[in-house]
Amino acid sequence: MTKKHTTPVLAIDGGGTRCRIALRSEGNLAQVEAGSANVSTDFEAAIRQIRSGLSLLCEDIGVPMQALCTVPAYAGLAGVTGEKMAERVAEALPSQSIRVEDDRPSALRGALGGRNGFVAHCGTGSFIAAQLSDGTRLAGGWGAVLGDPSSAQWVGRQSLSRTLDVVDGLVRASDLSNVLLDRLKGTAGIVAFAATASPAELGGLAPAVSKEAANGDVMALSIMQEAADILAETMRKMGWKEGLPICLTGGIGPFYTDYMPDDMRACLTQKQGEPLAGALMLAEDFGKEIADGRH
Repeated sequence: MTKKHTTPVLAIDGGGTRCRIALRSEGNLAQVEAGSANVSTDFEAAIRQIRSGLSLLCEDIGVPMQALCTVPAYAGLAGVTGEKMAERVAEALPSQSIRVEDDRPSALRGALGGRNGFVAHCGTGSFIAAQLSDGTRLAGGWGAVLGDPSSAQWVGRQSLSRTLDVVDGLVRASDLSNVLLDRLKGTAGIVAFAATASPAELGGLAPAVSKEAANGDVMALSIMQEAADILAETMRKMGWKEGLPICLTGGIGPFYTDYMPDDMRACLTQKQGEPLAGALMLAEDFGKEIADGRH
């Protein structure tokens, strides 16, 4: 039997591509979607999208905004870089009781549910998160300039850098380097593209790398293997032990399966749910804290 949730809760999952908002009440779930909501990239635009989504949700369920704003809310948003940003977001939104964090905790909770384990998320950006008996641990997620190793944009950047090494005669040409030189019209095109490419545009090169790696291309294989090695090393430093589940998530994350060490590959598991599901669970936790007088 499905568990009924008697206390309504509101969850917001905002990222660089879209923002999803859900209200769970008495076992019923209402959900809407808005546009990009990365509060570091464009704070005002992100807040507008969230507010627009809240208004749309009110229309869909037929309740006034004033009533929706009394519901305990949890927001997991890309670009929340610390407490000050979280406070700024909370002040800009109409909810009376809201907890704001970055988007890693909700992705972790959604993927693992109540289980202990690790999530290695590699989309356009990347981060690693652990849910352990002694608490939550987070690493990465600091963006393309300062990090995001093993992400799709990291893979794309590596492929271009190594293709230029081919041109310089430092490594042998490969199918991947030939594909990229042709696609971007030589070294001048590569340099011009890299100078202005967004992380998402760099990440758009990653499918070519994973495809050529599957075909045995040496250069592509080396990029994929290095990416997987970085993930494995980071998880071990964060306390991974044999037997703990690992979820590889994001657009390119699952493609690292065959490159992980044997002990970790044996522990790979499918995620239980999406970040929005995790945000709903965290909203429920927050609602219980309020009910118990702990907030």
